[in-house]
Amino acid sequence: MNEELYQDLITVEELCEALTVGKNTAYRLLNNKEISAFRIGRMWKIPRQSVTAFIKKRCQAN
Repeated sequence: MNEELYQDLITVEELCEALTVGKNTAYRLLNNKEISAFRIGRMWKIPRQSVTAFIKKRCQAN
């Protein structure tokens, strides 16, 4: 397997750090599908690419 593929997935905690937001905001973004992600059991897996796309989209909206 390609280990680089797995390094492109981040956790909710890492999402909070990247966006400097709290967990409630991060979970709201994920549950509202503003940031593309998936769950394995109770754990969210977030592709870095979807965080980058979210940031670019928000920058273009302003």
